[in-house]
Amino acid sequence: MSFLCLESELLALQQNPSDPLLISWFSMGHHLRDVVFVIQSQRNSFHVRQAEKLRKDLLLQTQYKISLQLLIIAECFFLSFSLSSQFGKNSSWIMFLEEDTRVKLQKLHEVLKKFDRRKEWFLGKPLHDEESTIIHHYAFSENPAAFEYPDFSAGWALSIPLVNRLTSKIEEEPLKSDFTIDLKHEVALYIWEDRKGPRLTGVPELCTIPEHNPRAQYCATTVSSRSPLCGQPVKSDNIFVAVKTCKKFHSDRVPVVKKTWGKQASLLEYYSDYADPSIPTINLGVPNTERGHCGKTFAILRRFLSNHVPNTDWLLIVDDDTLISLPRLQALLSCYDSSEPVCLGERYGYGLGQGGYSYITGGGGMVFSREAVVQLLASGCKCYSNDAPDDMVLGMCLNALRVPVTHSPLFHQARPEDYAKEFLAHQTPISFHKHWNIDPIAVFNKWLKDDKHTEGLQKNTKDEL
Repeated sequence: MSFLCLESELLALQQNPSDPLLISWFSMGHHLRDVVFVIQSQRNSFHVRQAEKLRKDLLLQTQYKISLQLLIIAECFFLSFSLSSQFGKNSSWIMFLEEDTRVKLQKLHEVLKKFDRRKEWFLGKPLHDEESTIIHHYAFSENPAAFEYPDFSAGWALSIPLVNRLTSKIEEEPLKSDFTIDLKHEVALYIWEDRKGPRLTGVPELCTIPEHNPRAQYCATTVSSRSPLCGQPVKSDNIFVAVKTCKKFHSDRVPVVKKTWGKQASLLEYYSDYADPSIPTINLGVPNTERGHCGKTFAILRRFLSNHVPNTDWLLIVDDDTLISLPRLQALLSCYDSSEPVCLGERYGYGLGQGGYSYITGGGGMVFSREAVVQLLASGCKCYSNDAPDDMVLGMCLNALRVPVTHSPLFHQARPEDYAKEFLAHQTPISFHKHWNIDPIAVFNKWLKDDKHTEGLQKNTKDEL
């Protein structure tokens, strides 16, 4: 999710406050009216449906006898802070939920009653790093485990006194970092404010145990146990896979692809600066660059729409050091409509505090529907140089087209050890990236390989460690 709202999103809300994609408001009584529930969603038909399911689940629990305040936020993560003046007088808490979070309202009410609502509180299920990582800007390198941040899947809460102070802070001092990489860590840093604000207070009842697990009876929140499968998985021959490589990696990285996930692909081509018939690789006429690869990526986009490759609904672009589970991707794509302009992967942000843009980071894998590629190329969007960062240029183009980038936490720009163990424990991941100081084949076998070709499609969410 974007760390801060773009001005255009705030303006849209002001001009059309009844837009159900931006905000959905319900008030019915007296009991839980001191809690504002914020459902974090995205501008995509699948995610709109998921957020609506959660909204209905919360309302059904009330049986229309108690009061709920519900906001559905699309992309504008801190929209609720801008609206806190509307809630501050009558509310005590803002509770943030992801689409897959499940809430037991009565249990949650009992938990929140334990905390003095007049004080500043930052509540959640704590995660911590075991070593400093690039995804957290190598923060707390001396002792990474000393800093805790919330697992968004479990839900997290802020008291209104803290929200009011943060609202003023955001107006005066937006996000300092140019890059928004891992929102949950950066939110915690922003709130902590170098010891000026509160640290995260761990709440055991905020859980990421699957909702039907017997241990979940002690939890106020759980996660949906349903795997990301919305129908028949997309057929493998409806996904065209493009692997970006170069001559110097033909002998070490390409063999890893062939020994692991490459065998799962029906349609796959390797694109390089050198045509090697033994692999084979295809030279797109774009020289290799040490950084960026924008020229190569746009050549792949053009080739995808040409007669040189089979006509498919989906395009997957990956680096030669990306590890991915194609069966799990096939399952996930069953939830998306390829007739929509879909751009899917792990979302990062650039300059969001100054009105920047979001983009799908390339290392974790970039997935495009055919319609998205058509709109991108028809717009005239192009690289300003061959070595420009391809993922960021695409983000700029999509932002100009008002086409949203869709985030999935199942894609990973880094290695498994760069993420908190308990964060990965309730995932069935789709991708990881980089071969630094790891055995990539062992990583694939541990994290991404299913014993049977389709076993991962029906796998329930894992229990917590």
